Amino acid sequence: MTTERTPLAGREAELGRLDRLLADLTGVQAGDAHGRPAVLDVSGEAGIGKSRLVHELCSRATRRGATVLRGRATEYEHHIPFQPFIDAFADLDPGAVDSFPAAAEVAPVLSGAPRRADRFGLHRATAALLTHAAASPLVVVLDDMHWADDASLELLDHLVRHPVRARVLLVLARRDRQSPAPLAATLARGADTGAVRRTVLGPLGERECVELLTPGLARDEAVRLYTASEGNPLYLLTLLQARREGAPVSRLSTTGLDALLLDELTPLTPAQRRLVETVAVLGDHATPALLGPVTGRELAELAADLAVLTRRDLLRTGRHGRLALRHPVLRGLVHDRTDPWLRTQTHRLAATELALAGAPPAERAHHAERSLSGWDPQLAAMLTEAAEQAAHTAPASCAHWLEVVLRHLPHTPEHLHRRGELMLLRARTLGSCGQLRESRDLLHQVIALPDPGDGSGVRASAVVLCAVMERHLGRYTEAVALLRRELSRTDPPPSPADQLALGLELGHSAPHDTSYPTVRSTVARTLEVARSLGDQAGVAGALAVGALGEAYEGATATAADFARRAAALVDSLPDDDLTGLCEPLARLGWAEAFLERFADAERHADRGLAVARRTGQLHLLPHLLLCKAHVRIQTCRLASAVELADEAEDIARGIGSDELLAFVLGTKAHALVDACPPGDPRPLAVAEEAVAAAGLGLNWWASIAWCTLGYAALTAGDPVRAREAMLRAGGPGLHRMQPSMRPLFMEVLVTAAVVTGDLDEAKQWAERAREEAESLDLPLQRASAMRSAAHIRLGLGDGRAAAELFVAAADESARSGAAFWEAFSLLLGAPPLAAEPSLNGARRGEAAWRRGQRIAAAGGCGMLTGLAEAVRPAVADAADGPERRLAELTAREREIAGLVTEGLTSPAIADRLCLSRRTVETHISRIYRKTGVSSRAALAGLMAGRTPGHSFSG
Repeated sequence: MTTERTPLAGREAELGRLDRLLADLTGVQAGDAHGRPAVLDVSGEAGIGKSRLVHELCSRATRRGATVLRGRATEYEHHIPFQPFIDAFADLDPGAVDSFPAAAEVAPVLSGAPRRADRFGLHRATAALLTHAAASPLVVVLDDMHWADDASLELLDHLVRHPVRARVLLVLARRDRQSPAPLAATLARGADTGAVRRTVLGPLGERECVELLTPGLARDEAVRLYTASEGNPLYLLTLLQARREGAPVSRLSTTGLDALLLDELTPLTPAQRRLVETVAVLGDHATPALLGPVTGRELAELAADLAVLTRRDLLRTGRHGRLALRHPVLRGLVHDRTDPWLRTQTHRLAATELALAGAPPAERAHHAERSLSGWDPQLAAMLTEAAEQAAHTAPASCAHWLEVVLRHLPHTPEHLHRRGELMLLRARTLGSCGQLRESRDLLHQVIALPDPGDGSGVRASAVVLCAVMERHLGRYTEAVALLRRELSRTDPPPSPADQLALGLELGHSAPHDTSYPTVRSTVARTLEVARSLGDQAGVAGALAVGALGEAYEGATATAADFARRAAALVDSLPDDDLTGLCEPLARLGWAEAFLERFADAERHADRGLAVARRTGQLHLLPHLLLCKAHVRIQTCRLASAVELADEAEDIARGIGSDELLAFVLGTKAHALVDACPPGDPRPLAVAEEAVAAAGLGLNWWASIAWCTLGYAALTAGDPVRAREAMLRAGGPGLHRMQPSMRPLFMEVLVTAAVVTGDLDEAKQWAERAREEAESLDLPLQRASAMRSAAHIRLGLGDGRAAAELFVAAADESARSGAAFWEAFSLLLGAPPLAAEPSLNGARRGEAAWRRGQRIAAAGGCGMLTGLAEAVRPAVADAADGPERRLAELTAREREIAGLVTEGLTSPAIADRLCLSRRTVETHISRIYRKTGVSSRAALAGLMAGRTPGHSFSG
């Protein structure tokens, strides 16, 4: 009753804001969406006029030339994945879908068709679809979002955190008090960032209601009805409808909304009432074609009753021939008061008919769940099918449907194996949607089940997955204890295949929290087990675990050998054999990255990403994405590094692990430090969030987060905080810092000490960095130690030595392909190079600056571009120095300086120019003073290096 058929009363202020928002939407150019809200949040209580206001917005948007798509969530179908988006996209121009290159990837949100893909990729693809469809301004309305399914809320969260950069406006209507916490948090965060504009609808005023909604009614009666309605349009219009049907005002003013709505059903025949109840139960599936089989009535007979119900405005026909009660409040009342047996029977018939019609599994599952009152293998199979197909894109729905099946599955021996499988699948999906503790607890139940002894590996899989959950919860000690207990079990002992899986997972605990030397022997045994089984993938996995463990510890020779052998095996295996190797692939990639084999690291990370996405191993995607991001930071491809870190952040937040989020945000902060121009507050803010996520942790990921905070603080101009963060990261003696990257981390300490004037401390850190870098024998770490030494030489005023160290650091960085550090070294070295008292120094300084600036610009490195601009004047002044100084000489002084360059003595010059020797000596003294040199040799060098027309420009 508060939709387009109702006159819009009041809301002038709200309409004014909507007009301004639409003007912004339709006035900007395609792709120019920065600074404009991406989401409009319309909230208020039931019946207050949200849908009516949104309808007016849609009408005005259409008049402005925008495309409008409308969808809604429904009260009793909130486990159907992406329901409001599917509803909205049903009206999307087929041409826009057909021309969208990734149309197959967004099938779950277009039609509900299942697709085995990671849900975060689906979120990005949906954003791309919206961008593609926004050739003209696009308004997407999602109504009743307080009832939205979890998958839709997660997609919405992505669209709020990563607004579509096109002329797209998402409009949400919801009841504020009924909104789930995740939706409220998403919109609150969006309001803080400016992505969300909020409009809260309150009760209408007396004048608006009386004059606009009760025309022709005596004022005193209208006021009494308004007072009873408390300004709620739905309540007021329901009171008016009841009055027209003969109810006295004295009764109406004391009658509640629910009773008034239900009174409208009183005049109906039993068949008509049953039809209303059926529509209420079927929800969005209520079409004439489905109503016939479900009610067992002929279409002609149905048509007559439908006509009556439509005339009474109890039913309305919407898009695509779907029938609905006129308001969700009415549907809820009718649904809840329908006889439970009739509801169950209606759902059962609907499930059968939808199966015959080939409806998506999720639609059938909704009705199967509602009709399941005891163990029914056919309905359970329908629910299980839907759960398995939703596992990757809508894990919350998957977990819910599996819980329904498990609740009804008999606790008998013949179902024991199936129970274990379903519990394991449910635990996996719970873990992937952030319910880590629930997943862990369920896995312990699986482990406690009697071992069927069938070699299925369910128990070992549960133990491994449980250890993964414990790791994500930061409970490394518990994870290691669980794995060691299972490996030592004797009754019965784990099979060799199970030993392999358990051993690999135990190896994965290092270096996150467990010291690799404590699991080195286990990894060695696991490698032997894999070899005895002839399991090449297992051998590759064990080698990859060993490669990362040794690389982390700084045993570079051993790590390089393991990595080389693991890579040879991985490269020889087809993708189908790598399904269980995604985490080892991530470890191999990280090992190669730490060994500065960046091309190999990126290649293996890419392969792992492809396999993980295809097989739905979402919890491994952040590790692979961050490995690739790390490589791109080192090789100065900053825009893509930030994008990869953003994607990893989405997944980490979805998984709900603070440990993982700390690592993700640490890497993202590093990428932002390098990508953003000086003064940008984002890098430091993200680094602070990383250490907050790490909490009191003392593991590898916490250390990385603190190191990144130190780097960000130093770049932001706070050397004291930088030093504190690095010492917090490393602990006593810096032993918590990653050994294979300690020289690079210590460079922050050296720089901070130099800036604060503590050269003694700087020398201590620099000497230790040199020693450790030489032991590691890695070019990038050696380059870092050289820069540390160069900073100290600069602090001591020895620019020449500093310049040569920076040049050597740039050469070492280039050897490993670390373009960022090459450019960084060149730009730091350019000013002292250019300051050498010869044109050769000026030329070298200018060349270093140009190459460093070119690398920075090509890599999208705002930090280095800012550094290049900061040092440019010093390099320019030095490059222009010889010409500037020589230009100050008089003609006679230039003549004498030229003769000095030829090697003539003062008497010889005096004889040639017919001057006295004293006059020549006076001229030479003036030449020294003007050019800043102090000897004939330096003057000769200055004159010899002079070239006509020399200049410096960027």
